[in-house]
Amino acid sequence: MVRPVRIELLTTGTELLLGTTQNTHGAWIGQRLLRMGLRISRQVTVPDGQAVGDAMGAGLAEGDALIVTGGLGPTSDDLTRESLAEVLGLEMIEDEAAMRTIEEFFASRQREMAPANRKQARAPVGADILANPNGTAPGLYLPPRLSGSFNCAVFLLPGPPRELYPMFEAEVVPRLRALSGIEDVPDFLELKFAGVGESDFHQGVDEQLEVIDGLEHGYCARPGEVDLRLMGSPCAVLEARRLVEKSFGQELVSDDGSVLEEVVVRKLMDQGKTLAIAESCTGGLIASRITDVPGSSEVFHYGFVTYANQAKRDLIGVIGEDISEHGAVSEPVVCQMAEGALQRGDADLAVAVTGIAGPAGGNKEKPVGTVFLGIAERGRETRALKQFHPWGRDVFKRQVSQSALNLVRLALGG
Repeated sequence: MVRPVRIELLTTGTELLLGTTQNTHGAWIGQRLLRMGLRISRQVTVPDGQAVGDAMGAGLAEGDALIVTGGLGPTSDDLTRESLAEVLGLEMIEDEAAMRTIEEFFASRQREMAPANRKQARAPVGADILANPNGTAPGLYLPPRLSGSFNCAVFLLPGPPRELYPMFEAEVVPRLRALSGIEDVPDFLELKFAGVGESDFHQGVDEQLEVIDGLEHGYCARPGEVDLRLMGSPCAVLEARRLVEKSFGQELVSDDGSVLEEVVVRKLMDQGKTLAIAESCTGGLIASRITDVPGSSEVFHYGFVTYANQAKRDLIGVIGEDISEHGAVSEPVVCQMAEGALQRGDADLAVAVTGIAGPAGGNKEKPVGTVFLGIAERGRETRALKQFHPWGRDVFKRQVSQSALNLVRLALGG
């Protein structure tokens, strides 16, 4: 029997608690561990200073492995090494090999090393130095025997992602595999869905998933999309997938981690088609998401941000009288937007959106959150869809962009 390993994650840095820097380490490390058959038991974030040592003591007492990120720099508030040595009662020494590596790092870049960088070569006696080819701060590993009665392995890792992630792969993963003794990693599958809510799964397949032997499942819901996580034996995961696809096959976007815009671009490439976009209420967000995908220039040539009524008339040929009669947020206008983008963008299909993001601008017939989406294709009748997303401007724009991209996916045979 393989004993479960309790992994404590401690992220340090005052900037993380002030909100000036986004804390992404927990998500990245959690996903990486999950694919090893491991998971984080608890994550704690503390400011620089004395709080680091206090949190280390709690993590050592509770965990089998403690991963600490940040606080390995040369400044006076980078005290992670010193805090660990103090908690464990270990002497700090300067590691000669680490010092040479730091000196070579600066020499290779023809930069003078500041005296403060010397502290980065210090380590508790007995610790393994973890190489950092991407920065000056080496990591540290203390095997369980060095923690005394805690019997907890400790990893000290640098904070910058460009340094942390390669070090995690090269130095942490092999040691955690050895500590855990896990050889047979459970199958893991993440299915991404669009145009369906978490409650739909609870009503549709949740009870059936619960009774599949050897299966663990969970959800992550965001505006306009749901991720379903399946873990377990190969047979259990396959059975669960077939069950879910039977009920929500049309809404399934990907099974390989690809997000909606990546799937849309890939389908356009596979079919040799091009896309044009006409946006009003989303202000270019749909085009931005498409162009986030490498290679999108092959399939996306024209995007029209027609925020004002005049822009709708001048750029994509919307009839002014229809705007006056039906309003800019209406089915006739969104259909003309899609058709105009299709023609003027010389594309195979086009998607258009026009809506009321708020907080003002709505009325009884068309309250804030109302949006019309249109899809136009060569040789097919233009189609329109009305939706309602009263969630505030940011969420409204994100959800409308999600609906628009999903409309394109479905038009391409998603």
